[in-house]
Amino acid sequence: MTHAKRFVPPSTTQLATIAALAERQLTAAEVEQGLRDRLTDDQIEENRELIRWFRRRYPTASQRLAYARRAYARWSKSFPR
Repeated sequence: MTHAKRFVPPSTTQLATIAALAERQLTAAEVEQGLRDRLTDDQIEENRELIRWFRRRYPTASQRLAYARRAYARWSKSFPR
């Protein structure tokens, strides 16, 4: 029998580390490198499959927008104030 793992919120130190990584400014060289890097064929196919699934699950633009709004609301509630 498996037990569900209990959610343990990140520590203050972990949150600070995440914030520092998320908010850091990229250098011009990092941006240029990112623009030069190409996706592999496997990455392209994985992206296409995710898009196909999403479009089957949410076939209309209004359904996709409603999902995006719900997902954003869920995401924004997950951050500490």
